[in-house]
Amino acid sequence: MAALATVTFTGSAPAQSLLDKIKNGETIRLGFSNEPPFANPGANNEPLGWVNAMTLDILKKLGTTKVEPVVAEWGSLIPGMHAGRFDIITGGMFILPDRCRNVLFTEPLAVATAALIVPKGNPQNLHSYKDLRDKGLSVATGAGWDDVENARKAGITDEKTLQVAGSAEVLQAVKAGRAAAGVGDYFTMKEFAGKDASVEVTDPLPDSPKGYPALAFLPNQQATVDAFNTALKDYIGSKEMMESVGKYGYTKINLPDGTTAAELCKG
Repeated sequence: MAALATVTFTGSAPAQSLLDKIKNGETIRLGFSNEPPFANPGANNEPLGWVNAMTLDILKKLGTTKVEPVVAEWGSLIPGMHAGRFDIITGGMFILPDRCRNVLFTEPLAVATAALIVPKGNPQNLHSYKDLRDKGLSVATGAGWDDVENARKAGITDEKTLQVAGSAEVLQAVKAGRAAAGVGDYFTMKEFAGKDASVEVTDPLPDSPKGYPALAFLPNQQATVDAFNTALKDYIGSKEMMESVGKYGYTKINLPDGTTAAELCKG
């Protein structure tokens, strides 16, 4: 998912701790953008997607079943939480050192990898960033996503990287021929390919780093993060969890690999 520029926030201490609100059964606001299958609003604005499903399960264990979904643009999630618009970012945000300066992350919820979405039949035979670079082809991805930097590191010039608003726009750029391929996390690209017969998804890219999505909290909510991590120890990989996330394409191959949030924050 997207990488955000480093921003320093101060003065966002709440009057009551989030953990107390959860234990008291109060309503918790979930912040996410429309990025299925990680997180997206349903027809009645209910929180859908596997990250939201996991969050609802953990919140119930800790004391509340009351939630309020707050849908926001991806780039405004961290600023929005610091501005008090919501309590938890549930959008499947990857743990990255720059983000760790502004939020606290739980331990990883999954391992995610990037993949390409290409026209049906993969006419350019694209399977990696290297293929795009060597063939001089353009690639579409979300503005601010970590895929922008990954493409740059692979030698794809900025002129060949079409940055668009989000996942839906990546798909449209490929379908309209504005880019030879789109790049994003495998979960999302697979979701699109499963619903649109004009495109297909490649296998995970061999030259893309792994991503580790987690829940994000304000820096002063360490006690809440600790409580979530304690609950996650027994929950991750459990039958309960797999039943909650299976309909969103999450399988045991996506389970965390033991890499910790502390390691990822150090880079």
